[in-house]
Amino acid sequence: MARQRIGFVASGAPVAQEALAAMAARYGQCPLPEAEVIVALGGDGFMLQTLHETQSLGLPVYGMNRGTVGFLMNGYCEDRLPERLAEAEEEILNPLAMTAVSETGEVFHRLAINEVSMLRAGPQAAWLRISVDGKVRMEELVCDGALVCTPAGSTAYNYSAHGPILPIGADVLALTAIAPFRPRRWRGALLPKTALVRFDVIDARKRPVMADADGRSVRDVVSVEIRSEPAIRHRLLFDPGHGLEERLIREQFV
Repeated sequence: MARQRIGFVASGAPVAQEALAAMAARYGQCPLPEAEVIVALGGDGFMLQTLHETQSLGLPVYGMNRGTVGFLMNGYCEDRLPERLAEAEEEILNPLAMTAVSETGEVFHRLAINEVSMLRAGPQAAWLRISVDGKVRMEELVCDGALVCTPAGSTAYNYSAHGPILPIGADVLALTAIAPFRPRRWRGALLPKTALVRFDVIDARKRPVMADADGRSVRDVVSVEIRSEPAIRHRLLFDPGHGLEERLIREQFV
């Protein structure tokens, strides 16, 4: 059986660059436009970067952990890579689409695989109005911020903010408050995957807010709309028995 054409990419960390040199020397390096599969060497942040940058290629991405947590990655080993790729199980992720409007009226479009966050950008708490599918659901949330996350991103910032872990394949999104002051005990909501979530910033000049989509920020926003984007499909490969579903379940028992 012919080997797959592999395109290796790596973060700038020395350990990832060393792995890149070793793997490319052993298995060959194929230019990404000609590759059949991408192997990403780094951590979770680099995996998100790779998925965004190679989105137009439609190729499956197999991560190998040369970072810290490696939730989206497989274990690193130089041996048997073609066999591991052939045996890997594929997970499909749909990103979130963010449309943010700044104080100047400029419109920004971003995609997020993990979450879109609204974060206070000054010393005072943010004041947010929350609407779902055109209906105002919360007139005023006073908080450090709020986020909407996908199931894949539910163990990241969302989990640190005491949001729920969502099973992979669940047709829901999590809306989670970050350090809410009023209503103090509000812990967020679970919404259908098809929902359109809108945040309006109240008194944006006095209480500035930034919007962040997988680490790409827009400052001084006045409104942000977030929805799932089913037309975009990110393909992640995992070793058998170590896919996202298993990892999400395991994360809840540690």
